[in-house]
Amino acid sequence: MTPGAGLHSARVAWRHSLRFRLSLMYTLGALLITAVIGFGITAYLLGQMNRQFDTRLAERAEAVADRFTSGTQDIGKRLPANNIYTAVLTEDNRVLAVSASLRTDTGRDFKFGDEFPYAHHASFDILDVPLRSTIRPVPEYGLVWVALPETDLVVARNSAARALLLSLLVAPLLLLLLGWLVGQRMLAGLGDAAELADRIDPSRSLATLPLPEREDEVHRLLTAINRLLVRIEAGQQREKQLLGQIVHELGAPLTVLKASLSSAGERTGDPEVMRAALVADELTFTTQDLMQLARGQLEMKLVWHFIPAQTLRARLDRLVSGVQFEGDWTGGILCDPDRLTQALRNLLANARRHAGVDGTVSCRLDETPEWLTFTVRDSGPGLPPELGERIFDPFVSGAGSSGLGLSVSRQIAVMHGGNLVGGNHFSAGGVVAGAEFLLTIPGAALGEDEEDELLEEVPA
Repeated sequence: MTPGAGLHSARVAWRHSLRFRLSLMYTLGALLITAVIGFGITAYLLGQMNRQFDTRLAERAEAVADRFTSGTQDIGKRLPANNIYTAVLTEDNRVLAVSASLRTDTGRDFKFGDEFPYAHHASFDILDVPLRSTIRPVPEYGLVWVALPETDLVVARNSAARALLLSLLVAPLLLLLLGWLVGQRMLAGLGDAAELADRIDPSRSLATLPLPEREDEVHRLLTAINRLLVRIEAGQQREKQLLGQIVHELGAPLTVLKASLSSAGERTGDPEVMRAALVADELTFTTQDLMQLARGQLEMKLVWHFIPAQTLRARLDRLVSGVQFEGDWTGGILCDPDRLTQALRNLLANARRHAGVDGTVSCRLDETPEWLTFTVRDSGPGLPPELGERIFDPFVSGAGSSGLGLSVSRQIAVMHGGNLVGGNHFSAGGVVAGAEFLLTIPGAALGEDEEDELLEEVPA
């Protein structure tokens, strides 16, 4: 899976999305402002309506009082019928006269001199109709009591409350949707840049990210990231140059050392000298791998031969001491002998390093018509579980080594058409008994004539 596949297969969860957080904060802020303004306007309008109602009530009371003081209305006559309730009272709230509508709607027979029951109530209900009343003094007569229905005011108050509640419920949803859409548009450049950055391969050239046309915060962020990428690429180039210089300085002495040890081994037959010559040969391969790595990628070329498995076993036995060889080593192997030796030598050397001097290291060869499988086991502590597949990345090591050997070994196996996998093997009790690597390459699948012809080309 490529580095950017995770970003394409599963988008950022909404609760972790910057766009959602911005939309939510925008919505909460707008909701707070809407609530404050809405409550303020509603309170102001209802206050104005209350004042207008009180003014209307006072005007009605003044009009009724004027009818007595102007002499145009005789107290003995019934008060005119209208949509208000009126009554004339004494100073101590005794009934002098009441309107017919008040008698009819309350169902009470107000008699002259009775105590008026509504004199001390500013708001009350008659027939489930809310009323508000006021009292005005009338010289020489007493008091005028007037009440008006405030049904319209109650309806307006309830309507305003419902409208405000509805706006507080609907507005956040609309604002959140609007904020999400606006955020999607405004942060689109940042999202695209994140996908491009996620697809950057550090092993290749670090291309800079495209900048948006608008010079906003996203533009400044991407500019800073581009400057960082330029600095990283410059640092990588310096590291590659330094690595190349080191490998170049080591190459010449190793070549001379390899030739001298090979000549001395052929001349004296000393096994220790011959072993040292093989080690120098492996170091030469390692320096070549480092040189390829310094150039930007690890490239190797294979030279195919068909060799007896015993030949490979003998070379490994000389390179790494104390290895227990198991399985069937009587067949032949179609491979690049030097590279396959290098791959298995890296595995065995790592196994010996982790197992220690007193530990055990084994190499087992199993053959099927399609595959050859080399199983390298040790009795060490096993592979660190937190590394996982990263153990095959260049310069990643479980302990103590350069971390290049396993990466090179896997590439050699892949170039042969096989693979290299690693893990731990366990004892009967389920306890980690050490590390285990399986290197597989395709079988030779040659006929007898072809096998004899190739064996003649390779000395035993």
